[in-house]
Amino acid sequence: MNKSLLVVLFIMIGIAATDAKSNKKKPSRPAGLVEVVDGHFVRDGKPYYYVGTNFWYGAILGSEGQGGNRERLCQELDDLKAMGIDNLRILVGSDGERGVTTKVEPTLQVAPGVYNDTIFAGLDYLLMEMGKRQMVAVLYLNNSWEWSGGYGFYLEHAGAGVAPRPNEAGYWPFMQFVSKFASNKRAHELFYQYVRDVIGRTNRYTGKRYSEDPAIMSWQIGNEPRAFSNEAKQPFAQWLAEASALIRSLDPNHLISIGSEGKWGCEEDMGLYEQICSDANIDYMNIHLWPYNWSWVHQRTLRKELPNACTNTKEYIDEHLVLSAKLRKPLVLEEFGFPRDGFSFSQESTTTVRDDFYRFVFSLVVDNALQGGQFAGCNFWGWGGRANPKNEQWRVGDDYTGDPAQEAQGLNSVFFSDKSTIDVIRQQVERIKQAGK
Repeated sequence: MNKSLLVVLFIMIGIAATDAKSNKKKPSRPAGLVEVVDGHFVRDGKPYYYVGTNFWYGAILGSEGQGGNRERLCQELDDLKAMGIDNLRILVGSDGERGVTTKVEPTLQVAPGVYNDTIFAGLDYLLMEMGKRQMVAVLYLNNSWEWSGGYGFYLEHAGAGVAPRPNEAGYWPFMQFVSKFASNKRAHELFYQYVRDVIGRTNRYTGKRYSEDPAIMSWQIGNEPRAFSNEAKQPFAQWLAEASALIRSLDPNHLISIGSEGKWGCEEDMGLYEQICSDANIDYMNIHLWPYNWSWVHQRTLRKELPNACTNTKEYIDEHLVLSAKLRKPLVLEEFGFPRDGFSFSQESTTTVRDDFYRFVFSLVVDNALQGGQFAGCNFWGWGGRANPKNEQWRVGDDYTGDPAQEAQGLNSVFFSDKSTIDVIRQQVERIKQAGK
């Protein structure tokens, strides 16, 4: 055989080997998972846009221990599904000791790596019931705030001292303390072990590995993670990058998100927000909106200052939509809330101003979605459903509402009895469904 023919033969063998390798069947992802394709959510081959809610207490309600009420859980899921809501943002579990005022209990992680299995059982049960209804969960793993432990819990167990309680010391001392989290490697290690323990689980009721369960849409690093100081910005960004890489290594199937408030949660630094959202392991962008908490409206002037809140809301959203288009990643407004009329906590009070604000926010999301934009969805805060709160300050034994333990019970909750608000939600759910066709 001459040399030229031999060279051709080797080339042909190489091409055949390459083709065989490229045609080798790749592992298929479980059906029903939400994906990002060309900057948009896709589920089962169709565009996925949604109006959802925050249901932080879902795993507790699904337990058979303290706080559990599976009958109520199934009723709440049925009510939400009947409204067309299929996307729920949920806390995996609270951290630390029980009996602490303004903190959610029962806790899941009593001490680092020590778990209350009744809450894990509650999460298993919740995901099973959501799967039956073709609903999906965004599960957040950490919290910068005190109400579920989070930053302060990990810092305490890393030897950084006792975290101040905002209800006792005020929020400024608390934020100064938790700003240490961004650079505390020991606290990170404790959190990463928790991440491994959660994501590596198999659901006891369905037999599905969490990493393969289509009832999960996204793992979220935390609820409103912040640097809390200018000095902590880059360590904060590095921690988020490490956390997202770890999650991706444990679960290649599900989406990953940060849980950020957006510019507001990045020390007003849009460059930092762009940096953390640019990470290749972050699949989509989050923002939050709190007109009262951010002083766009005030307790006595909710109606009068509503136009100001709407103007600021649109400007805030538009700024983040520009970045969403630049990064080619969907944007989700996963928290927005507004007080009841007169700043009342009673279910008997009206919600006319809230309804108008909700209607405005929903229109921004849905109008963009109907135009094929990257504003992919929103989760209002939060679902109080069938709860009947007995006290303004939550106490053990009280029903869980959309307002965590540090907040006045009923202030930002949407109850099943809030018919006018639910009508607004239903209308926008019907509209956004058109974007998915």
